Amino acid sequence: MVQQFAQQQHGSEGPQAQDQVKSRKADQSQEQEDALDAVLDDISSTLETDAETYVSSFVQKGGE
Repeated sequence: MVQQFAQQQHGSEGPQAQDQVKSRKADQSQEQEDALDAVLDDISSTLETDAETYVSSFVQKGGE
């Protein structure tokens, strides 16, 4: 229902306002992509440095 309301609001906006919304969404998508890339780079560098220790940290031992 919230989405329907939001869509109705966007339908009443002018082309300039719609462009601003699209621009904000594109900026947010880029920020999320950059954050994800940073996490993946961190994992990659950790694996390059010491993959065995990194993987073994996820292995359960005994009755854990």
